[in-house]
Order: sequence, then structure tokens, then C-alpha cells
Amino acid sequence: MKLTILGGGGFRVPLVYGALLGDRGEGRVTEVVLHDLDAGRLSAVTRVLAEQAARVADAPRVTATTDLDEALRGADFVFSAIRVGGLQGRADDERVALAEGVLGQETVGAGGIAYGLRTVPVAVEIARRVARLAPDAWVINFTNPAGLVTEAMSRHLGDRVIGICDSPVGLGRRIARVLGANPKEAWIDYVGLNHLGWVRGLYVAGRDELPRLLADPDLLGSFEEGKLFGADWLRSLGAIPNEYLHYYYFNREAVRAYQQAERTRGAFLRDQQAGFYEQVGRSDGSALEIWDRTRAEREATYMAENRETAGAGERDADDLSGGYEKVALALMRAIARDERTTLILNVRNRTTLSVLDSEAVIEVPCLVDANGAHPVAVDPLPDHATGLVCAVKAVEREVLAAAESGSRATAAKAFALHPLVDSVNVARRLVEGYTAVHPGLAYLR
Repeated sequence: MKLTILGGGGFRVPLVYGALLGDRGEGRVTEVVLHDLDAGRLSAVTRVLAEQAARVADAPRVTATTDLDEALRGADFVFSAIRVGGLQGRADDERVALAEGVLGQETVGAGGIAYGLRTVPVAVEIARRVARLAPDAWVINFTNPAGLVTEAMSRHLGDRVIGICDSPVGLGRRIARVLGANPKEAWIDYVGLNHLGWVRGLYVAGRDELPRLLADPDLLGSFEEGKLFGADWLRSLGAIPNEYLHYYYFNREAVRAYQQAERTRGAFLRDQQAGFYEQVGRSDGSALEIWDRTRAEREATYMAENRETAGAGERDADDLSGGYEKVALALMRAIARDERTTLILNVRNRTTLSVLDSEAVIEVPCLVDANGAHPVAVDPLPDHATGLVCAVKAVEREVLAAAESGSRATAAKAFALHPLVDSVNVARRLVEGYTAVHPGLAYLR
């Protein structure tokens, strides 16, 4: 079975390959094709993967190419993890927004909109090529903003594109852990959009254990989200929000922390990863060891500004292991082998959430089998969550419309409608600022 990884020179590709090395069942991936526009990055990552595979019998064969059509032909699965504009683009997204006093985070607020406007046209072209060159392939999208990009691609691939994210998985795992439950045996009632969702229940043997967590301040304060949001706010919500909702609930504090930081997250990753690729390129030593050290630093500093604002301290060691590669592998196995499972995924709504139309991509538990991912019916959202979900989905639709039409006015509307952008004038200046620094937004007229 052939897996094509778009963004194959990306830093986290070894996580995906490492998961594949541990999969020994029938119908496993036997060929991995890495595609990237940067041949140097491809070379560095290929070296890391070769070291990973050195002592593994029958490891999946790895090839690399800068030719997209060559990479896609004959693929059974396509894993899309591209970054249009690179990490310099992310750093610019943050800088332009912060200069206007609004959030520039990668997927949330003004930064997420800018990233989406830059990425959607590229993702749509990839979807068209997949439909032409590998019509039977399943596309697993991790490209951010994951929900928005998955929806853009679904207009050309239908249900054969599925978005994944490790945030809900990590959240469910942490809640189960503090409750003394096995995450594999728990049903997580999670609903929302990508990076905008809430755990409303965690069921073990048919019993909802979340009320027990919400009633215990010590338990609430013992894991990441409890430290970020505070026990009182979680009890007020009656749910555990995805960590990215910290940018909404504590927006002023988050913006201030990012403005005061020595470097934004994008700038930190840009410099860190540039150092990694440079070091691998000039070193005859172990590329895998260099990658391991770099990854440990990356994970430890994740959402550092938010944790500092909340006084949450360092991340727990158990939260440093990532997880999106495990979701991707579980999804591929379920489809390829008809190993039915339940995963929290980004899929088309159909009739799951009545406040959204059937084509809207949402993030909910799904039953997965050989026919793909099927969203599970969920209870209606509470009013406060409904408002946020509908507002952000409306913004996503404006982003899609702007990407399709090239309308500068529609792009400004997308910024202005976002809950974290507080002025139409600011929205217009954001469009001017982003088009000035991003060649990929030259299509906006």
C-alpha cells in the first residue's frame, strides 16, 4: 500500500514514519513517497527516516520527489501536511496581527484567516490533482487551519478527504488519565469545529465521569486544561474546552503575552527548524539524534505564552509525546482493513449539528470503517458554544469565498466578522498588511 506525504520535508514527518514502523498487520503501508518543494528539507528528513528504519525488518520503502504528479500517481492514501509560505509566513502572520493589537495565532483569529487565505488555493489545486491522478485515494488532511482546508478540499473530493487533529485526542487522554480511566475504553462526547470544541462528557461503561471531575477542584487543577482555564471557569462552562479556546476566553491576556514575548511562536519555530535542517545538512552524525533533541524542545515550549499567562507551569511529561501520527495510522488502518473504530475527526456535518448545513466540516466523534468516517449524532450545543461555532464557521465561509473570487472586500469581511477582530477598520488594515508581506495573497484584488 502506497502512502504519499505532502509536505514530506516537514519536521514532524518522522513521527508518521515511526508509527508506520510499528504497524505489522496485513494491509500495512509498504511504500512511502515524500513530496516537498524544498529538496534540501527532503534530504534531511529522508536521512532521519533511514535511521529510524535501520533495524526494522521490512520497513516501508521511502522515496522522495519534488514532482507532485509523480508523488500522487497510484497513491492509496495521501497525507497532506503542507505549509504555504513556510514558517516565515507564520511569523509574518503573527507580526502583522499583533501590530494591530489582535491575535496572530496560526489557526485562530487574524493569523488563522491569513493562513487560510494563503493555503486554500493551493489545497484546492491539490484536491483537483488527487481527483484526477488518484481518484480512489483517501486524503488525510493535517494542513492548518485543518477544518477550513478540509472543507475546501471536500468540495472536490467529497467524503474522501478527512481532517485530523491531535488536540481532541490529547484532551480526552488527559481527562481519562486524571479520572483513572483507560482512554481506549472511554467514549468522549466532543463537539465543535477544529480548535474550537468542548468535551461535554466522558463515558466509561455507560457512566458519565465528567461531573466527578468538575466537582473536584484538585482533579481539575491537575492537568493542562484545568491549569490553563482555572477550575472555576470550567465549572461555569460545565465542560472542558479545547486548549485553543484559551485564545477566546482569555484573549486580552494572550495578546499581551504574545506582544511582550521575545519571539512569537512562529519566529521561534522558524529559527529552531532552520537550525535543525542546517545542522543535519552539515553533520555526518546522527540525523535522528538531532531531530529528537529538536522535537523535545519544540514540544516543551508549546503554548508557552498561554501557560505563563495562566500560571500553569511546565507541560507534563505525559503530554510531550504528540499524537496526530497515531490518529492518522488508526484512520488508515480502519479504512484499509475495515477495522472499525471511533475517532474524533473533521468531516462534513450532514445532519449532526442542526445549526450548520450539511456541507460544513465539523469536528466530532466518527465511526470509521472501509467506507470512510461517519459522524455520530450529538446533542445540541449550549447557546454560548453555538454562537462561537456559527460565527467562526461564517468567517470560514467568507475565507472560502474570497479564495475563490479573489475579492479583497470579501477577505476584509472575513477578518471583520471574526469574534477576535474588533473593528472593520482593523480588518481592512490587516488585509493591507498581509497582502504587503505575502506574495501568496497577490490574487486578492
